[in-house]
Amino acid sequence: MAGILTRTSTTEVQLRPAQREPWWLRLLLIGAAMTVLTLLLLLPLFTVFAEALRRGWEVYAQALTNPYALSALKLTLIVAAVAVPVNVVFGLAAAWAVTKFDFKGKSFLITLIDLPFAVSPVVAGLIYVLLFGARGWFGPWLEAADIKIIFAPAGVILATIFVTFPFFARELIPLMQAQGSDAEYAAITLGAGGWTTFRRVTLPNVKWGLFYGVILCNARAMGEFGAVSVVSGHLRGLTITLPLHIEILYNDYQFSAAFAVASLLALLALVTLIAKSILESRIGN
Repeated sequence: MAGILTRTSTTEVQLRPAQREPWWLRLLLIGAAMTVLTLLLLLPLFTVFAEALRRGWEVYAQALTNPYALSALKLTLIVAAVAVPVNVVFGLAAAWAVTKFDFKGKSFLITLIDLPFAVSPVVAGLIYVLLFGARGWFGPWLEAADIKIIFAPAGVILATIFVTFPFFARELIPLMQAQGSDAEYAAITLGAGGWTTFRRVTLPNVKWGLFYGVILCNARAMGEFGAVSVVSGHLRGLTITLPLHIEILYNDYQFSAAFAVASLLALLALVTLIAKSILESRIGN
């Protein structure tokens, strides 16, 4: 007992100098952090809303209710609604395979999972054009079957799925590795099958990481620009998402409308950020 008390006291003594920095240093660090956040985050966000409302609420409402804006919003929500569930399934399967099994090619699978992080989104879009375009590898077959992927909503969805794929797997793999497989082994020993073990043991243990991945993937899916720009063909009312619609408005010198739509995208991002903060607080507890 005395040994434990001695070690505790020594640890406290060692931590005290790090915990009691001078007041001016703490104030300097906090001020520097707040200055950076203000210049890089709060000021640009305020500018977006200020420019969006500069010409009044009527112009702002007209920009958001424009048929092209509503079509872009609809496609953005559809893309996110498809990409997120697909990536949930793929991410869970990949994380389960990597963390629960040993097999040849495991390192290669992890490399493939990280590939969208290493490849530029524009290059990803070009890959899909080379595969599914009119002169691509599968282009003649798709044309014969009257299936259109490039310059169609399907291409936008595929490109978004590719770009957002790693978010789930990379969120779940470290979590599953940290938890280990003892709970699964115990369930199997008690007679539970593979699906029952996954549903009642593994899934509840990773549910907060799964929700966190959903938020990150949804945010990236709604804000993706590079890959979508390549495969969309910029067909207004058909393949234009909110980021592309903002670019078109800005290039047409419709600055108020561009900032109005940008404010809508910013609001979606803020909702995502709030949900992320709530989940982080729940995970911390």
